[in-house]
Amino acid sequence: MRGLWLSLLFLVCSGVSELAPQASAALPGSNAQASQRHVILCGGPALRKWEDLRVEEDQHDRWWGNFIRASTIRIDEIRRAYGEHAAITWIVYRPGYVARGSEDGKPYTKWIAGQASKRGVKLVWVNSGNGAINAINKHPSGSVVTFDFFGHSNKHCFLLDYSAIIMGSSKAWIHEKDLARIRREIFARNAQCQSWGCHTGESMSAYWKRAVGQNLLGARGKTNYEPVGLGQMPSISGKWVR
Repeated sequence: MRGLWLSLLFLVCSGVSELAPQASAALPGSNAQASQRHVILCGGPALRKWEDLRVEEDQHDRWWGNFIRASTIRIDEIRRAYGEHAAITWIVYRPGYVARGSEDGKPYTKWIAGQASKRGVKLVWVNSGNGAINAINKHPSGSVVTFDFFGHSNKHCFLLDYSAIIMGSSKAWIHEKDLARIRREIFARNAQCQSWGCHTGESMSAYWKRAVGQNLLGARGKTNYEPVGLGQMPSISGKWVR
């Protein structure tokens, strides 16, 4: 997959939303809105030292910020739909951005923290799949009305790490069999949940439904992050399924 950001080519295998349904928002200032929470889980990028060894069409993440930019676009969408005071938790896999920042000589974690502060969201750094699940589970019962995942994935896993430590492999993930450890009671009725990663709809969406009792919109096929460079959500090569 490929993407373009300010004339830089980048490739990612992660998620999309042009066909995704919109959740109904509570009226700004209502009691219901005050109790609502929005959760965004964000995986890390690959390192160029590994991806440059691949043939060009198989490379990922020429731009470091695919998942970060997609997250901020989604944050802005939530603000428009649910009001400027909507409570948003942004859970980000920190080791991936430390490693890519070291490789590129850029303070990416500082920049991410700056985006969180600018947009008034709660930034939670995590270092593992277990840490991500624990961060999700800390939300109050019945509070989570939207959940979004941005990152690499396959049909069985959210890949928080991909091709950063081992070329083409992951050292940090949430497997579909780990989903049973997510507290299903944190979700509001009919919560809008979506994975913007590749292939989620081919298996993981069904496991999510059984584990947490909510539909998870996922891609059957690959996803493309090129549109985020234009301020749009990622696109999909296949179709959305639950």
